[in-house]
Amino acid sequence: MLTQALPLLNPPLKWAGGKRWLIPRLSDFWQNYQDYTLVEPFVGGLAIALGLQPQQALLNDINPHVINFYHWLQHGLVIDFELHNDQTYYYRYRDQFNQLIRAGAEQTAEAAGLFYYLNRTGYNGLCRFNQRGLFNVPFGRYKRIRYCYDFSHYAETLRQWRFQRGHFIEMQIPAQALIYADPPYDVPFRAYSQQGFNWSEQVQLAEWLAQHPGPVLASNQATQRILDLYRNLGFSIEILPAPRRIACNGDRQPALEMLAFKGA
Repeated sequence: MLTQALPLLNPPLKWAGGKRWLIPRLSDFWQNYQDYTLVEPFVGGLAIALGLQPQQALLNDINPHVINFYHWLQHGLVIDFELHNDQTYYYRYRDQFNQLIRAGAEQTAEAAGLFYYLNRTGYNGLCRFNQRGLFNVPFGRYKRIRYCYDFSHYAETLRQWRFQRGHFIEMQIPAQALIYADPPYDVPFRAYSQQGFNWSEQVQLAEWLAQHPGPVLASNQATQRILDLYRNLGFSIEILPAPRRIACNGDRQPALEMLAFKGA
């Protein structure tokens, strides 16, 4: 049964490689499965779930700080400390956030608020941690940043969604689910987590998706080996121009995005 849609919310985090631009195309598929659970093994910046507005969603990420932030968003997070686009504040708050990680207090509301600030203020929306698990993104030097202190308007939309942290292979997928997978790109830089995300995991993911009996959508950079991988597993493929550029022989060429689908 369809219910009245809630107002669309903007993704609260900056996210490198975010897929907000894909929502119109994904909506073409989603409109036939609106009573399904939307499953995202790599929820990232939350743009897809906020754009499609599923009634039920299972949203996973291996990054515990992302999931902690969304957990507190479900509870109407309110940030009670000053947010400034200032280098001194940035490195002070980055140290404070890393101190919480060292102390095992990274699941607190304070950690969620600091993570939001670092994400909005750090360089290019990167979410990067060193081998010790400490946040190491430098100051972003933006001219102007609009911060949000009160996230209570997100609580109603996120109320029915389930967030979890873990590896995609460990997910328990509902019987009636549409999976949308947006893994780290098949590119040399892939610091998705402390462990990275290598080619063997790209293959493992594609094979895992192919086993799902229901509808599946997956996006990735349209490298030849990614296209071959998904085609050989029976996926249909679309290649779309992406709103970003990649370095190629010293030039900045428009990037191409693969959208693979099966059973949709």
